[in-house]
Amino acid sequence: MFERIAGWAYRRRWLALAAWVLVLVAVSLGSQAAGARYHNDFSLPGTESQRALEVLRESAPAQAGASVQVVLQAANGLDAQRGRIDPMLARLATLPHVADMQKLETSRDGTVGYATLTLDAQSQDVPAADVRRIIDTAQDAAGDGLRVELGGDAVRGAQESEGGAAEGAGLLAALVILVLMFGSLLAASLPVIIAVFAVGSAIGLVVLASHVATVADFTTPLLILVGLGVGIDYALLVFSRFRGELLAGLSRADAVARALDTAGRTVFFAGCTVIVALLGLVVLGLGSLQGVAVAVAATVLVTMLAALTLLPALLAVFGARIERSVQRRAAKRAHREQRGQQGERWRRWSGAVQRRPWLAAVLPTLALLALTAPLLGLRLGFADSGTDPAATTTRKAYDLLSAGFGPGFNGPLVVVVRGDQQAATAAREALAEADGVAEAFPGGGATVIVVPTTGPQAPETTELVERLRTGVLPPVAARTGATFLVGGSTAAVVDFSDAVGGRLPAFVGVVVAVSALLLLVVFRSVLIPIKAALLNLLSVGAALGVVTLVFQRGWLGEQPGPVEAYVPVMIFAIVFGLSMDYEVFLLARMHEAWRRRPDPAAAVTEGLATTGQVVTAAAAIMVLVFGSFLLAPDRMLRQFGLGLATAVLLDAVVIRCLIVPAVMQLLGRHAWWLPAPLARRLPVVALEHE
Repeated sequence: MFERIAGWAYRRRWLALAAWVLVLVAVSLGSQAAGARYHNDFSLPGTESQRALEVLRESAPAQAGASVQVVLQAANGLDAQRGRIDPMLARLATLPHVADMQKLETSRDGTVGYATLTLDAQSQDVPAADVRRIIDTAQDAAGDGLRVELGGDAVRGAQESEGGAAEGAGLLAALVILVLMFGSLLAASLPVIIAVFAVGSAIGLVVLASHVATVADFTTPLLILVGLGVGIDYALLVFSRFRGELLAGLSRADAVARALDTAGRTVFFAGCTVIVALLGLVVLGLGSLQGVAVAVAATVLVTMLAALTLLPALLAVFGARIERSVQRRAAKRAHREQRGQQGERWRRWSGAVQRRPWLAAVLPTLALLALTAPLLGLRLGFADSGTDPAATTTRKAYDLLSAGFGPGFNGPLVVVVRGDQQAATAAREALAEADGVAEAFPGGGATVIVVPTTGPQAPETTELVERLRTGVLPPVAARTGATFLVGGSTAAVVDFSDAVGGRLPAFVGVVVAVSALLLLVVFRSVLIPIKAALLNLLSVGAALGVVTLVFQRGWLGEQPGPVEAYVPVMIFAIVFGLSMDYEVFLLARMHEAWRRRPDPAAAVTEGLATTGQVVTAAAAIMVLVFGSFLLAPDRMLRQFGLGLATAVLLDAVVIRCLIVPAVMQLLGRHAWWLPAPLARRLPVVALEHE
């Protein structure tokens, strides 16, 4: 099948190119005409915070919408600034989507105050332009000693990000490595062209899909992150095999066919593994995460198709020039008597590892376990205004409210009362006396506002939510016959994080089991799938441990806070699939050598010698592409970038260069063992050319 695909794309090169150009132009124009309709759905049916929101929507719809805090500060007291404040608040009350406005509340010293605007919808449903109009109207009143800052999720979402040079920096770094590797700008450009075509097409498709499905607003940068890395990676694997077959004496057409029939199969298998892992996120039922998973899976699918169809067409068009470049570079190496030196270096490295396999296996494993250890203290959540850059209005509002009213004021809990006024009064009295509560007061209608003594991201606030639900309110409910629901944005974050943490083990188990089954079928071995699953879990765990150290504990200058609840599941799904890239690529070459000559030690050496340079280059490119997103202003994207870059680096350097060859040496012939009854029942799926 892969030979036929290669033959068609090679012969019909202009048709294949025209088809990809047409797809890219069509989806780009269509997406620009339609525009994006991204929607962040953080609802989680069945949780207490979601039920509280639904009750509010039914009984007091004006209180169910998102809120915006207009935070004011004047050193000489806010009363002296009433001439500026009151007209501004009056103008705000007339703006679109402003459903209600509460009166100005001031701190004890009168220098800090806030007025709360209740919007007529959740923050993700209010157009950013209307929120920016609220921001501009409020800040027009600033001056003459009056500061005006705004807070709330709607304001955070509407803040215009300056963006970063992440995508451009990643592409430039990748191109430099490819030029150094191939010695030709044309040859180096092909993997980048594949990635650009694939990512461009995927972005257009996702924008169009946002009109019929829930797609989060951070999906596009995430799929760019994954698409660039995977696209260059897949194209590099195929192109490297093509170059090797040219040097072996095959014609260009035969080299393309052989490359797709070997490396193309590896790309197909690895891509399917990533897609299966990502689609596994759909069954978690976590709101926007489902749309993100499908979008990234679609990106990987488009990237895989581009590597299998567009790359052969480009090799047909530019094949003569590329072949001359490859032969010229090979001749220079031969002239310098360095031909095969790269392979020899990897053979010497493999020999050193194989001579001391226990040392090469145990010490790196202990190091990875040490990096994984911080994961035991992982706290999931969502960044709030307290982790925003210091120059943003939301961060300034957050700091002013903390200074004027206490840290817990930025994340109040909303207790919805389903009962009479007597029950609400009893609940308010019990809540006010609870440990960890700074203040409890009526919130209007059937609600009680609870202000914690700690900030919304503090572990103590999470414990308070659990304590109110299980210890403080149940006795009041039993005494009054009322029902109490603890909601609000802080409680919703707690519920979402608990849901992710509770469903993550089952998701991990399913993905690991499916991947191991695929490896069992492909390599017809019992021990290789077990080894691969354990090592992939180790690389993911170590990467998430690094993310925990940097973003939760505040290493390297990051603002300490919880790790975004989306990050661990997305990193696991992406990295587990990407780790299979290198695993399959390396083991496929070992398997080829094993089938030619059943010498386990020689198979390990040959596999590492023939794949070491390609795997190292591919990993370096992915590390630079992923790592470039540390330049992004968004905290979630920085976490993704660090996690993915760390996982790929550890996987390619520590696991593939040390642990895998050492373990394969220790296993010897047993690595390829498969019980006869199972061998008879398994289908035969070859990853190498027959």
